[in-house]
Amino acid sequence: MLPLKDNIPTRRFPIVTVALIAINVVMFFGFQHAHWNGHGFAVSESNTIKYAFIPYELTHVGKHCGDSGVAQDGSQVAEPDRPVCQGETVVDQASGQTAQIVAVNPRHQPSVWLTILTSMFMHGGLLHIAGNMLFLWIFGNNVEDSMARPVFVAFYLMGGLAATLLQTVVGPNSTVPNLGASGAIAAVLGGYALLYPRARVITLIFIIFFITLLELPALFVLGAWFLLQVLDAGQSAGGAAGGVAYFAHIGGFAFGLATVKLLAHRRHDDYAQPRLPVY
Repeated sequence: MLPLKDNIPTRRFPIVTVALIAINVVMFFGFQHAHWNGHGFAVSESNTIKYAFIPYELTHVGKHCGDSGVAQDGSQVAEPDRPVCQGETVVDQASGQTAQIVAVNPRHQPSVWLTILTSMFMHGGLLHIAGNMLFLWIFGNNVEDSMARPVFVAFYLMGGLAATLLQTVVGPNSTVPNLGASGAIAAVLGGYALLYPRARVITLIFIIFFITLLELPALFVLGAWFLLQVLDAGQSAGGAAGGVAYFAHIGGFAFGLATVKLLAHRRHDDYAQPRLPVY
């Protein structure tokens, strides 16, 4: 299922939602240096890994991760698909012996608190950012419309933080870089599901070779999305598989459900009634 549009026009232009989308796009093409490499859009590994969030750095305060490390015997250690971190024990694939990392390169890593923020605005590829921004545009504008704009900014960022923390609790020793706006957007989805369950969402449906458009209740679309996250999380190691941090989605969605009614003082109780759109 791929949602394309809902039927609730906003009463004011969604400045914050548009700004969030713009920041994500600028980060992807400007900061991460996304470029076409002949096969797809690739991003700068250096900036992406350096400013992504690594759970190990939060649960092991003062111990940093880098693209390579120095073992106790002075040998250089590097992993092909992830950073190495101070204090972790790695296994040499050739000899089978274990070694503890005592230092990492480069040494000047950004603060883990900064990476929690920067990771919310970075993505791993074009499909990753395109899917996230589509969900943010469809559902974010109405959630923004339901509360004061500064409150929506706080709601979005706190949703991303809740997503990060739950993923860290599930995988406290993970050294795999976490990035993407999906945790914060999941909070938006949870808020939307609670505020506007009867909204209708035009959804692209894929059934093997059959493709069609259906107008479905928002509660069904978002409930099905959340159920898939829960099922996939239960089948994955550490709540992540195939590059997807499922518990981050669950944490963000749960945060949205738990807090949106406390913040949304401009909720449109007449949303099921037709009215002229603002945009």
